[in-house]
Parts: sequence; structure tokens; C-alpha cells
Amino acid sequence: MAKQSGLGDRLFVGGYDLSGDIGSVQSINASQALQDITGIDKSAYERLGLLRDGEISFNNFFNDASGQAHVVLKALQAQADVHGMYLRGTTLGNQAACLIAKQVNYNLNRGADGSLLGSVQLLASAGYGLEWGRQLTAGKITSTAAENLTSVDMTAAGSLGLVAYLQAFSFSGTSVTATLQESSDNGGSDAFAAVTGGAFAAVSSAPNTQRIATATQAVERYLRVALTGTYSSAVLAIAVIVPGAHSG
Repeated sequence: MAKQSGLGDRLFVGGYDLSGDIGSVQSINASQALQDITGIDKSAYERLGLLRDGEISFNNFFNDASGQAHVVLKALQAQADVHGMYLRGTTLGNQAACLIAKQVNYNLNRGADGSLLGSVQLLASAGYGLEWGRQLTAGKITSTAAENLTSVDMTAAGSLGLVAYLQAFSFSGTSVTATLQESSDNGGSDAFAAVTGGAFAAVSSAPNTQRIATATQAVERYLRVALTGTYSSAVLAIAVIVPGAHSG
């Protein structure tokens, strides 16, 4: 990939697409605590990696319409955990940063020029830290019937299992189930088959957010999403992280 700007990016929080109300993203931070274990016989530091951490922080414009920034962010702060998903553009296979977090603030500032802006910080919770992966949907998609989505070439197989995130923004119907499928050659001689442990729980209403993680296992090079169920409209976004493969 070549150098890129941040034009055309998206930010989803808690099953809401807030992209149009976000003025800037200050931080997409993946970090790790360190313990200094340098002995007196060393001439440089020795360190051990400790707990992982993560953060997504951003500024928003005040918008009190239903499903928009003010209404969503003032409510999500009271929830135990919030799912954040930052998309680098909306092309299938592009990078995605995913985070289960606590929304620690929702601060509004009225500027001297009359502007009204909010600032929000999402700090990692549940022990996962920020996870960089790839988009298995082209941004936010609308599906109207059961289907197999286009596959993504992860460029290499993995051996440590996978993690996947789903955000559902709206839904009409009985239910839809998103299942990850894999193939070593994009369905050539190796037909796509369900990833063991790679199915999300059925979605019957929205907003809906989920994170799944498989056991430590082999993951084939090509991944896609299979949507099944009875529904007339499902608007959702899915991202996957495959440790050991080029998933970020």
C-alpha cells in the first residue's frame, strides 16, 4: 500500500455511524505497559511487556437529532462497555481499528466564536487493548437477503486463531447471522468452509455490537462473511484480526 490521507474515513460507536458528526480524531492508540527488569550488569534497559491498552479519542459537532452524536454519546457514557470501530476508508480489505472500551467523558466546549464542539475519549476495557485488523465489509453495507460477501486476501495464513468485530446499525426481519468462512485458495480447489468458532450470535434488532474470538487454531489465507437468516434489511460492518497474518 502507498502513503494515504485520512479522507473518507468512518467512525462507528456502539452500533451508530457517527462519521458525519466527527470533526477530527485525536488518537488511535495501541500501547503496552512495560516493566523495567534491568540488572546492574547491563549497559542498556531490559523490559518485559505487561498489560495491553488502547484508546480512540475524537471531537464531535453538536447534533441532537435521533441517532446522532449528542444523543448517542451522552447515553453511551452510562454503559459498561462501548464498541468503537475506526475504518481507514470504506474499501473492502482496508484497515480497521477496533476497541472495546469505557467512554470516560463527553465534554462540550462553547467557543468564543460561537462554535459548540464535544470531546470524547474511549479507553480500552475487558483486557483486549486496541486491535488493528481488516474490513470484511466495504465499510457499512446493506444486505437485503442471505448472501456470501466478497472475500478478502489476508496475504498469509494464520496459526493463532482470529478475532472479529460486528456492529449492526439497523435491522428489519426475523434475524441475520454472520459467519466467517475460510479458504486457502479463494474457493478454487478448496471450497469456503465455516471457521470453527467464527459465527456471531444472531442479530434480531439494532443497534447491536459483538466481539468474537476463536481458539488458537490455523486460519486460512482467504476470509469472507456468509449472511444467513430471514430479513429484508441488515445494515452492518465487520472487521477481522488474524494474528500472525497481515491483518493490519
